[in-house]
Amino acid sequence: MISGSWQRKRAILACLNQGEFVSGEALAEVLGVSRAAVSKHINALADYGIDICSVKGKGYKLFDPVFLMDEAKLLTNCPNRCFYFDEIPSTNAFLLQYTEELQCGDICIAEFQSAGRGRRGRKWVSPYGSHLYFSMFWHLPLGMSQAMGLSLVVACSLVSVLQQLGADNIGVKWPNDIYFENRKLAGVLIEMTGTADSGCNLVIGIGVNIAMPQQQGELIEQPWSDLRQVISDPDKTLLALTLQQQLRKDLKLFEQSGLAVFTERWHAADIYLGREVRLLVGNESVSGCYQGIDTQGGVVLDTADGLQHFVGGEISLRQA
Repeated sequence: MISGSWQRKRAILACLNQGEFVSGEALAEVLGVSRAAVSKHINALADYGIDICSVKGKGYKLFDPVFLMDEAKLLTNCPNRCFYFDEIPSTNAFLLQYTEELQCGDICIAEFQSAGRGRRGRKWVSPYGSHLYFSMFWHLPLGMSQAMGLSLVVACSLVSVLQQLGADNIGVKWPNDIYFENRKLAGVLIEMTGTADSGCNLVIGIGVNIAMPQQQGELIEQPWSDLRQVISDPDKTLLALTLQQQLRKDLKLFEQSGLAVFTERWHAADIYLGREVRLLVGNESVSGCYQGIDTQGGVVLDTADGLQHFVGGEISLRQA
């Protein structure tokens, strides 16, 4: 349910999303509030990572469009329960609180995360309405041991969805990052609770850059891309619904047949296959020709000492 405060902020964004300057007087009239209240909402939106230009005599204008979910379309068309928020600390953290009450395929989506996380504890920059922040619950009956290679399966699902929506020239970087023209487009963070040989609850977190605001992009320490560079008019609601359906389909297949049935899809999208790479394993570094993945989803390198396999732990793959 959208709060009154967010309804007014959304109304402002709907006006500004037309791409033209809108005066404070016009916004005040649309919202039925004072100009001072409009200014307060504009300042609050800036705090949520939205770049808004203010010019005396002209009014306000968005530097970049904001892509909001169509809540009615999302909730009507999602076959599972969908928890949708304007703001939340973390979609993953929310689902992790309620794993015992969830069913496979239930999702959580937010327009803003105040504590979004990436792999290895990194912060995921989460400006309001600019990207997709998505988490889905899944249960593996055979425990954590059954999850071996799962992150690669999720990456394959995400590539399939983006290609269905018209994205070309995208690929995967082990273990689960999605790249467009050697710049990161999306990432995956999977968190789990359970034991090695009994039931295991998973929360699959996915972040997809849709329209990165310039100021927020400057906070990111690695090359990035966004879906606007790949698809002219991305539909975030369609992306979320298609992703939920594809993940359900692929996770059921993974439960039945394991990682082997996804190997061909992975190698078709693998941007480092056959390239010289440097693998960071903790404080060590190993160089070689990257040969793709093994049956467990680990990295295979052709090194001076022959073929070597690496799986799990603090591993980072870099182009040589």
